[in-house]
Amino acid sequence: MQLLLTNDDGIEAEGLQALERAARELGETWLLAPAGPQSGCSHTVTTHAGVRIETRGERRFAIHGTPADCVRMGLHKVLPKAAWVLSGINHGGNLGADVYYSGTVAAVREGVLHGWPGIALSHYRHKGREFDWDRAARIVLPILRELMNRGPERGIFWNVNLPHLTPGEPDPTWVICPLDPAPLPLSYRHEEGHYHYDGDYFSRGRAPDCDVDVCFGGRIAVTQIRLF
Repeated sequence: MQLLLTNDDGIEAEGLQALERAARELGETWLLAPAGPQSGCSHTVTTHAGVRIETRGERRFAIHGTPADCVRMGLHKVLPKAAWVLSGINHGGNLGADVYYSGTVAAVREGVLHGWPGIALSHYRHKGREFDWDRAARIVLPILRELMNRGPERGIFWNVNLPHLTPGEPDPTWVICPLDPAPLPLSYRHEEGHYHYDGDYFSRGRAPDCDVDVCFGGRIAVTQIRLF
């Protein structure tokens, strides 16, 4: 089984490497990721300029474009027989309304639009803590295996968010839950004629038992998103 892996943090990101370590237990991994960071680019695609594909090793390609471009190039030019599109593991959460801004999620959404199933994975970050990517890779493997064994369903993809636990805490359980409809808080500071967003991610709304509440509460939030 061939798996197309991408992200929005760039091909050198540690989260993508963690996803690769997990995914290669499930199939043959092909990395097609942005040449540099593209966080927050949402579903931007390149239509008025060329997209360059740069070989970075065996089954590794840096795409000079957006995450959605990576999937387009992958499925159209490099890996048309891919079984799944896996995107992440994002360096930060993609919860609730984040799915509309996220390049990580958009990469999977682009695949679904063209008929390929996909899973987006993100790792919420608590201020003052470092990521444990080895643990993340170990935790996501059984989730990937379970979701992929369920088989693809047309027009649907999965969005997975890991909580940020302390080193001594046990591995979290995972919960299938709905997307939280609440948007991020709007807060800006004014400096030298410009407004800079400074909203506190953790202070966002938390509808009970939705993905934000589940992830902030220390469990893995797994959300099914339907496009059509």
